Amino acid sequence: MAADSKPSCEQIIDIMVDPFVVIDRDYRIVAANRAYRERYGVEPGGVVGRLCHEVSHHSEVPCSRNGEHCPLEEVFERKQATQVMHVHFDRDGGEEYVQLHSSPLLGDDGEVRYIGETIFRVASAQGDDAARLIGRSQPLLRMTSLLQRVAPTQTTVLLLGESGVGKEQVAKYLHHYSNRAHGPFVVVDCAALGANLIESELFGHEKGSFTGASQRTRGLFEAADGGTLFIDEIGELPLPLQAKLLRALETGTIRRVGGTGYVKVDARIIAATNRDMRQMVADGLFRQDLYYRLSAFPITVPPLCERKDDIARLAEHFLSRMEDADRHLPLSPEVIEVLLAYDYPGNVRELRNVIERAAILACDDALRPSHIVFDEPRRASAHSAARHARAPATPPRRAGPVTDQAIAQALRDCAGHRGQAAALLGISERTLYRRLGRRQPASAG
Repeated sequence: MAADSKPSCEQIIDIMVDPFVVIDRDYRIVAANRAYRERYGVEPGGVVGRLCHEVSHHSEVPCSRNGEHCPLEEVFERKQATQVMHVHFDRDGGEEYVQLHSSPLLGDDGEVRYIGETIFRVASAQGDDAARLIGRSQPLLRMTSLLQRVAPTQTTVLLLGESGVGKEQVAKYLHHYSNRAHGPFVVVDCAALGANLIESELFGHEKGSFTGASQRTRGLFEAADGGTLFIDEIGELPLPLQAKLLRALETGTIRRVGGTGYVKVDARIIAATNRDMRQMVADGLFRQDLYYRLSAFPITVPPLCERKDDIARLAEHFLSRMEDADRHLPLSPEVIEVLLAYDYPGNVRELRNVIERAAILACDDALRPSHIVFDEPRRASAHSAARHARAPATPPRRAGPVTDQAIAQALRDCAGHRGQAAALLGISERTLYRRLGRRQPASAG
């Protein structure tokens, strides 16, 4: 470079370690650094000129039309920087949670001409089932953003939510992305243990401390040393034990049943409940000091009725766990419509039961709406019923070769919904992602 020449935009942004992209008002990529091209580019130089949602979301419509918050639209409207959690697809079709930091780039007139977007990868969305949160709905992404912030800390987390929403799965996610991931993840369910057993289970006991105590036994606190102790249904913990739990949290020590000395333990506590803890405190059923100690960082796990956009993906996940090499039951648009019209009072647990039941009823046949049987068949929301009554009839599954033109038409017919488009084409959603990734980049306007 000559001494008097200025570096180009590409040369400047290539210095950045994290993926960075410049996008115009029409969602078109006008510049991308090397890190972005390597993560999301189909081929060298194949990113610039394409639509941002086409590259990172494998969608023909903006992310706002797929249930996600669009930072570009907010930056252009408010002229302020913003941060948001998204799910992106890398160049190989793998899903990942990313934190987007989007800032306005102003013209000489002070108006927003472009946005600059830095992308920080925070987690894989396709990891081990033990630490995987399935879905891309806004409520789930908002929760995931909180989980990513608190996971690396030692802060006690209180998970709130209805029965069946997946609080234990969320606890596993927190453990997996903490600095204790290589330590044990230990679960105690206060509702499943009698009041006389909880103390011994949590804190252990000494030999001879009660009838049947033939030897010293470590409790779950000690078993979780160096890792995470997940206390489920904490609201069921008897009042006499709440003081002992509070001391353990405050001092990091426990005393076994029948013991005289204290044992040092290093376990992070994650608690969960489906009860109204504030009301329990007001009613004298739960210690106020323990409640405040547990609720240092409360997180509400959203019910499934607020995560309708995740139902199809969850259903596909449950089906995949039951399938073998000789059997595949894809979700048709007709089946998805039936699943979406229900409110799921039992949440994710109920959806899993519905899918397992449907797979059994289907035998080796295709999965049909008649195979979907709900525990409470009349529990469909008025909103859902009205919405689906107004919705146009789902077009029948296409026949013939799956060309690029057929893919584009299917996406238009399904309003950009990739799962429904894949079912319409008779291919898996992952195959659709790969096909979209191989499509030629759009020319710059």
